[in-house]
Amino acid sequence: MSVEPKLTRFNQSVLSKYQIYNSIFMTLPFDSITKTGVLLPLFHETCEKGFAKGDDPTTIVETFFKKYQARRSEESQINLLFRFIQYIERQVVLFDAIEDAAFPIVNNMDGIGTLRNLKDIAKSENSLEALKDYLEEFKVRIVLTAHPTQFYPGSVLGIITDLSEAVKNNNLNDINDLFAQLGKTPFFKREKPTPYNEAKSLIWYLENVFYKSFGDIYNYIQQNIYDDGKRHNEIINIGFWPGGDRDGNPFVKPNTTVKVANKLKKAILKKYYADLKNLRRKLTFRGVEERVIKLETIMYNYSIDLKTKDAISSKELIKELLSIRDVIKEDHQSLYISEINSLINKVHLFGYNFAMLDIRQDSRIHHSVFTTVIDNLIESGHKSFPKNYHDLTDAEQVKVLSEVKTEEHIDVDVFEDEMVTNTLKTIKAIKKIQKSNGERGANRYIISNNQTALNVMQLFAMLKLTAFKDDLTVDVAPLFETIPDLENAPGVMEELYSNPAYRAHLKSRGNKQNIMLGFSDGTKDGGYLMANWGIFKAKERLTEISRKYDITAIFFDGRGGPPARGGGKTHQFYSSLGPTIEDKEVQLTIQGQTISSNFGTLDSSKFNLEQLISSGLSNRLGKDNKEMSEADKIVMNDLAETSYEAYKNFKSHPMFIPYLERMSTLKFYAKTNIGSRPSKRGNKDGGLVFSDLRAIPFVGSWSQLKQNVPGFFGVGVALKQYEERGEFYKVEQLYKNSKFFKTLLENSMMSLTKSFFDLTKYMSKDEEFGAFWDIIYNEYISTKALLLKLTGYKELMENEPSGRASIQVRESIVLPLLTIQQFALKKIQELEKEEVRDEEQIAIFEKIVTRSLFGNINASRNSA
Repeated sequence: MSVEPKLTRFNQSVLSKYQIYNSIFMTLPFDSITKTGVLLPLFHETCEKGFAKGDDPTTIVETFFKKYQARRSEESQINLLFRFIQYIERQVVLFDAIEDAAFPIVNNMDGIGTLRNLKDIAKSENSLEALKDYLEEFKVRIVLTAHPTQFYPGSVLGIITDLSEAVKNNNLNDINDLFAQLGKTPFFKREKPTPYNEAKSLIWYLENVFYKSFGDIYNYIQQNIYDDGKRHNEIINIGFWPGGDRDGNPFVKPNTTVKVANKLKKAILKKYYADLKNLRRKLTFRGVEERVIKLETIMYNYSIDLKTKDAISSKELIKELLSIRDVIKEDHQSLYISEINSLINKVHLFGYNFAMLDIRQDSRIHHSVFTTVIDNLIESGHKSFPKNYHDLTDAEQVKVLSEVKTEEHIDVDVFEDEMVTNTLKTIKAIKKIQKSNGERGANRYIISNNQTALNVMQLFAMLKLTAFKDDLTVDVAPLFETIPDLENAPGVMEELYSNPAYRAHLKSRGNKQNIMLGFSDGTKDGGYLMANWGIFKAKERLTEISRKYDITAIFFDGRGGPPARGGGKTHQFYSSLGPTIEDKEVQLTIQGQTISSNFGTLDSSKFNLEQLISSGLSNRLGKDNKEMSEADKIVMNDLAETSYEAYKNFKSHPMFIPYLERMSTLKFYAKTNIGSRPSKRGNKDGGLVFSDLRAIPFVGSWSQLKQNVPGFFGVGVALKQYEERGEFYKVEQLYKNSKFFKTLLENSMMSLTKSFFDLTKYMSKDEEFGAFWDIIYNEYISTKALLLKLTGYKELMENEPSGRASIQVRESIVLPLLTIQQFALKKIQELEKEEVRDEEQIAIFEKIVTRSLFGNINASRNSA
């Protein structure tokens, strides 16, 4: 194992290799325009020098053409800019591949937070039994979502994988071929993917990464921590949203959900077949070989045809494998027994479902659907519903819904409204999937925008009346997102816990309540500090309320990649929560570039899963992770409230929406065809409304401007108030005492590191938006200065030099891309002001902006 500092390992294994391979890459001819590879470094240099002396992007682009390409026609200049975009996109891929290849060298695979490290510490402290007890009840669930934060099509992801392998082996021939392939492979989709396409592209990760990494982690725990060969708590599992998440996505239909569930089942059966095929070559013993061949044949047929007659259940598969293992143990000296154990463990982990498909829908849709359903039930004389149901108070309606008679079910076919039939058929689909893939195939329904106990009880009654009667094998999970909803959440849950019918349901589900909390929309609504503190406080109060009723709260965090959407260093966040927050399980969404950057290879997947497992342990057993003192809580609360006020004032500024609409890339997200769902909520053609903005384009647009507002705005205002009052020592005390606060600020520093205001400095002179740009810039300067003062650092992310170095390389790669994007945006603004609009020219520059989105977002993958 290398003993050099992490930054040295990064420079040797990533930066140096990138410089070498990039110089080879730049010499390849990809297109009819010659010398693109020669001209890009000159353009890059022009950008760096231009911004250093205060030039704006338009001046930089014009200076470059005047100096190096004066004889080019305007059309030829535009073509060259498109070629630059294509080259830079591929440079990002090259850097991704090199970083992936170097992952086990740059990161210590046996270091802090890994299972080996956990075991060694437990042994040295004589707490191995405590570790075993902890692993027997703790779970990590990563939930893969199709949220569009990555632009790589499957073909490019395949090239990254192959390129990483070639870089690892220093195979120049393969690298050259892959560079050529990369140059000719399209990076963007001409059509939007369907939800089923999104599911297929994520199933690639299940088959090629998670199947092995989950299996390896479980095998290690079984062999090295328990050392007993027995099956234990599965510890890690996967949730899955594509095909199940219909919130704001009209393209997810009930048959999509069933189709995705079938695809998941076929995918896992194929993996079992492949493992059995390999086992057959080894288990060539009398009394064993024919049994393995029989299982292999069954799995092969079953993976092709889910209706095959000779299908067996997952329990029967495990039973037969255990029986084969016994024969090998008794008659064949335990030969190849670890391979059999490995397969048994995988069947234990993945069953016939591979991943757990979540269903999600908005409470407002449910309310509308349920109103139509109730009207029909009242009309048809259903015993449960009085004629004046709609006039009852919320509490009275909840009482009616909890006493609903399930003998008379809802007839789906009587409804004409598509949203009603889709919602009811989705409930039937859950039942169907449970029958085919096992209960874990689909057993959680999330209600987004959940505001009341009635929202939960409407779905509770609908599930029972449509498909489940009195045996409800589904967890109903409210999702609290906005700051007011987070504050009301404990009251909502107490009302549910006090309801006898709902309480009985929870008892049948092991007295566990799933509660989802949304970081992305929380940050959009309340700003960085308040969103995180609001969720922290809500979790504390929800833990307290749940424990009062002997319920275990299972918190599920809707986290995005960047800190502005609850991302950042996730394992540090979980290890910082302290004893007042329930921590039996860590559940979080993993999306877009976070999937490929944190879990895209076997090495990164194992490392980051182990970090999540150990984060929960260090939170539980950490001696230095005490409850926040009352004095610190007062300071933390005050900081959050002050930043919230500053953010609210900023949000309500008359220029806020116009600035995003006209000066950022917001409206171009819809044209990128990266996700199946619309880029804003609602189908209104009117002006942009803040509440309709989705968190991803919202945060992404600030990121493209290199003004990562959602990751820092309000932090400076809050800290400054303490400085001006002469009470900065109180914040310093909080920083010293609270791992939670420290982690928050470190993640905010990442947002600041990725900001680059020289790019948009020209906006400060804009008559309309200049003053608004100044507000953002001043808050950036103030936040940066006060964070450096608080931490004692000389530069941002000083404590994480390799992460900082990675960001700097990525930012440098995309600097020309950002310059081109700003140049094009400015051109669009100028062309739109002209009396006679040149639509053809506008369309060209809009295409440049859209195309430049891809590389910029992909380069931000280390935001998680």
